[in-house]
Amino acid sequence: MKKSLLTLLAVAAMSTTALAADVKPALVYGTGGKFDKSFNEAAYNGAEKFKAETGIAYRDFEPTGDTQGEQAIRNFASRGFNPVVAVSFAWTSAIEKVAAEFPDTKFIIVDSVVDKPNVRSVVYKEEEGSYLVGVLAGMASKTGKVGFVGGMDIPLIRKFECGYEQGARAAKADVEVFQNMTGTTGAAWNDPVRGGELTKNQIDQGADVIYAAAGATGLGVLQTAADNKKLSIGVDSNQNHLHPGSVLTSMVKRVDLAVYNAYTDTKNDKFTGGVQALGVKEDGVGAAIDDNNKSLITPEMQAAVDKAKADIIAGTIKVHDYTSDNACPK
Repeated sequence: MKKSLLTLLAVAAMSTTALAADVKPALVYGTGGKFDKSFNEAAYNGAEKFKAETGIAYRDFEPTGDTQGEQAIRNFASRGFNPVVAVSFAWTSAIEKVAAEFPDTKFIIVDSVVDKPNVRSVVYKEEEGSYLVGVLAGMASKTGKVGFVGGMDIPLIRKFECGYEQGARAAKADVEVFQNMTGTTGAAWNDPVRGGELTKNQIDQGADVIYAAAGATGLGVLQTAADNKKLSIGVDSNQNHLHPGSVLTSMVKRVDLAVYNAYTDTKNDKFTGGVQALGVKEDGVGAAIDDNNKSLITPEMQAAVDKAKADIIAGTIKVHDYTSDNACPK
């Protein structure tokens, strides 16, 4: 009996070792750079957390153009990396092609949906998180004018803007919302100078709170707002610390969770394909409040955002999703 038990334990240990050895994680960022303080960096943080907890290393790649994603994804898959995470809607067609070529490899795409059995698609209800920061913007604005600077002009970024506008109007019905998109190519995610110019233009029109949903371009938005003693709102990662006292809040989008969970689930043999939609209820999006911005958040603002969050979870507030009809209610 004792010998049998020892044998079982040995087999279990070997199985665990073999399973762990099969995990060879890879990560392909969106264009804009790994350390963009925003979307890509959130993905990096998720991979780093997994590495710190498990000791399992990962490989990553920073595409500098829209054509490099597919090459990187296929290269990782052909070299036995598993799972392969691609963080950007830009890699949708790449994942569709490569996942079909490597059916035994697990793939994860963030911000898009690919219908393959070996693909997990992680999408977010950005409109819900943007509604929360919009409430704060509407309440914080002294001029009744707020702004939004987006990155690439795509429905996904319009989704951020529309949620923000709905939240701002819920807080202040007659609020005026300015909006600009930085460009129509991947370069729009990495142009902080242009982000700053658009922000200054909105400030000149009276905006005193500007929300950036633009990757590294948003760094120029936050800097320009701080330089002009106006408030800004960060995105994806918690950016409150970049300009303490000037960043009103950040719409945190937990891209780190998508990466960390993908690696962990694969390691534990619990990977599932299909679509995961993460909103306020799932703690996938939210408004960041910490020591860097708490002096800007009045008790009334805190109460309003808490109520909005509870109402979204309860379903009494339904934030319109721009991508459902490519329109934003006024």
